[in-house]
Amino acid sequence: MVLLSAISSFFQQLAPIVPPGLVTTIAAAFVGDGKYFSVWKNEFIGTLLMIGFTFSPGKWIGQEALTVAWIAHACGVVASDKIGGGQHVNPAVTLSMYALGKCNYTEAFVRIMGSMAGGLVAFPLFKAFADSMKLTPLGGPEFNPSGDEEGINAGFSEFLAVVLLMIIIYTVNWELNFGKFHYWIKQTLTAIGIRYLIETFPTAGPAINPMLGTTWYIFANGAYPDHLGHYFTYWVSPFLAAIVASCMYVIYAGGTVFGKTLPLGPIKGGGKSTTSESKKKK
Repeated sequence: MVLLSAISSFFQQLAPIVPPGLVTTIAAAFVGDGKYFSVWKNEFIGTLLMIGFTFSPGKWIGQEALTVAWIAHACGVVASDKIGGGQHVNPAVTLSMYALGKCNYTEAFVRIMGSMAGGLVAFPLFKAFADSMKLTPLGGPEFNPSGDEEGINAGFSEFLAVVLLMIIIYTVNWELNFGKFHYWIKQTLTAIGIRYLIETFPTAGPAINPMLGTTWYIFANGAYPDHLGHYFTYWVSPFLAAIVASCMYVIYAGGTVFGKTLPLGPIKGGGKSTTSESKKKK
């Protein structure tokens, strides 16, 4: 009884500070007997870095100078990717990579869970840091149902932003080659693109990342979102956008979407070859 009482006391103290969903996302790290644990770990760390480096500009850095905040944000995008090992840190990006055959289903699932775990830990962690250092707390994307109960306007904004984000990712990673300085140039261009999308599509925060929209809500409210508009805005729309962008890329460059070929394209390279050698007559 003494042991159970001690365990119960520990649980009562721990439960209120553990974000909803964190245990589930951690459990996903060991899917497949831990085969994808390193993937989960990298997504977790990458997400922590991404939120810390890209949400602090404008709050902790460049509060009085927009240009400084923008430059700091761009540096944060590059630094978090470089230090974090180039992880997806975005479920919509992971879905597109799965659709294009860049990872299997299990890896995609583990990546999404790793990024969700990172978001669930990052916001309270950086809130504690901000409080201890007397800094302005970080903010996050929020869905506002006023005048948009179903999330159609916000969802459309996120849809367009994610399609454009994916086009940027495809282009700078797979279609352009900057030679010796490829990594630094393509990441800088990605950072500039992300900053542009943030300024151009502000309706839903913006998040341009399902993980950010939901983990911020959980941190701010201590519970899962209960409005369907939230899920339409931050999950349904970005996932649809990821699939549409994947189809667009396959039409341009060739390949498959979810293992299926498309009746259009590829545009790159002059299209599919329809000629074949005729059989020699005996």
